[in-house]
Amino acid sequence: MRGAIADDFTGATDLAGNWRARGLRTAVVLGVPGPDHLADLADHDAVVVALKIRSVPAPEAVEQARAAYRALAALGVTQVYDKYCSTFDSTPEGNIGPVADALLEETGARSAVVVPGFPDAGRTVFRGHLFVGDDPLDRSPMKDHPLNPMWDSRVANLLAAQTAHPVAEVPVGVVRAGEQALRGAIVAAEAGGARYVVVDSIDNDDLAVVARATSDAPLVTGGSGLALGLDPTGATLGDITAVPGRRAVLAGSASRATQAQVRAALPHLPHQKVDVAAALADPDAEVERLLAWARERWAEQPDRPVLVYSVGEPDDVARGRAVTADASAVVERLFSALAPRLAEAGATQLVVAGGETSGSVVQGLGVHVLEVGQLLSPGVSWLRGRRRGADDVNLVLKSGNFGTEDLFVTAWEELA
Repeated sequence: MRGAIADDFTGATDLAGNWRARGLRTAVVLGVPGPDHLADLADHDAVVVALKIRSVPAPEAVEQARAAYRALAALGVTQVYDKYCSTFDSTPEGNIGPVADALLEETGARSAVVVPGFPDAGRTVFRGHLFVGDDPLDRSPMKDHPLNPMWDSRVANLLAAQTAHPVAEVPVGVVRAGEQALRGAIVAAEAGGARYVVVDSIDNDDLAVVARATSDAPLVTGGSGLALGLDPTGATLGDITAVPGRRAVLAGSASRATQAQVRAALPHLPHQKVDVAAALADPDAEVERLLAWARERWAEQPDRPVLVYSVGEPDDVARGRAVTADASAVVERLFSALAPRLAEAGATQLVVAGGETSGSVVQGLGVHVLEVGQLLSPGVSWLRGRRRGADDVNLVLKSGNFGTEDLFVTAWEELA
């Protein structure tokens, strides 16, 4: 069995979708599974433990990651995949390094590769620098991220700010010399004292070489792209089926991609913007306002999705609305409270945009396990969420930067 620890819920489903695309029956468990839940996961080929630790203090993130590793070890997992954002979305005070350090200790690994590349989603690493599309990370839209602005594109520099361990780099020429050349480069880096090895990856063939060269490594780290380096199993997996009911889109991300998806959906879907000031003043009243509006729209057109969003235009970000740390927390809490109220009103199919928003929504709904279904686009899949004491729901949990521009309008067409 394969196992992974993801630092947010959308990252977990992103990785799980890539494993499923290689023919692995994959489950995502939300939070560290207890001993009595492990038996429910034993019939899967792969399990991803989804944590909500990207923005928490490093000691808390480390504690949760250690607990997740021990749960995976109890399932018999021999290699752990430490999954973080493909744009290394973390400040110098962040916890990507501390979590990786803890997992090095837990697994006993001499070193771990660092592979944020996900070429299918436009994330590549060349000469140690991370690119988003054609732009280095520090010249991409991520440079203006409202919470974690990325001002350096060299992955080794980003990681070195968070760990005391030496970091080495392996260029793409070595990767393309093949599995044995890469293995040799990793051993040489270890001999030189490195505990982390940043590996270039420009296309999926590069990821396949990395996957083969690290097949027996106790620990690998990176974005979800490395999962696509695995050889396909050839297994045929069924699609997720629709849970009949109402449809809603909840968009809490401030990313440019989500802004574009919101703008593309506005002409097609009934929509309502979160009043952040009202949510700050009286969050319960704002939830009731949005719920009443959604009920009215569904009464008029029961099968039409409704859209609730927090940021729709670039000038929203420029003016700082809904993207400060305090306001983002308010939006997360609002969506966490709104989602179960929408479910009570009949919503069973939800598309959720934003890593923190997705975490808040699934926690609000009481979802504890996600079954991974059909892939909609790189990093975006339909899911079936099992809820404690309530009926299942269909979910798309997408990172703010992922998904096609028309996702909010067309996702429903792919639900069997």
